[in-house]
Amino acid sequence: MAGSDARALSRALLDLCRSRKLTIATAESCTGGLVAGALTEIPGSSDVIDRGFVTYSNDAKRKMLGVKATTLDSFGAVSKETAIQMAVGALEEADVDLAVSITGIAGPGGATPGKPVGLVHFAVAARDGRIVNKECRFGAIGRSAVRQRSVLEALRMLMELARGPQAPAKKRALASSARVARSPRRKAATRPVKKAVKPKPKAE
Repeated sequence: MAGSDARALSRALLDLCRSRKLTIATAESCTGGLVAGALTEIPGSSDVIDRGFVTYSNDAKRKMLGVKATTLDSFGAVSKETAIQMAVGALEEADVDLAVSITGIAGPGGATPGKPVGLVHFAVAARDGRIVNKECRFGAIGRSAVRQRSVLEALRMLMELARGPQAPAKKRALASSARVARSPRRKAATRPVKKAVKPKPKAE
């Protein structure tokens, strides 16, 4: 079921981004490239997907995405702060319209006090400045299940970001242009009809 859900979400996301001319980059830690894999499994995804960063180590997060060492030291790799910097870093490095990041503890090991197995932080960032982050606690449901559910959540967040506030503006623009196109016809329809001029009688 998870596989079919990921395919359906990936297809819908790609169709939406294609229609809106949006490009995507991914920055993944605990999912190890599964989000990029789900998207690129769909034929024709190359006109939307630019690249994916698999930054499993802290060193990779710093070097590839520009995550600050102070952020990693203060909050840890699995944190809201790191997820946001990963998403923003992917957005800037790839020069795309949308980026998503995932960092978490898939298990079975790796838990620390306050950060149990199944904890995953997500962030999505858009070129227009929008940034959304989310924390999910999937629990100790198994490594594979945590990763699969993380992929679905990342795709959903990208979908919401892609729908974004641009759509109403485009609709208004289309409506405006439609009104301009119709206005000449309305004027022609309401143009006054000239009255016939009666000929003057000839002088006898």
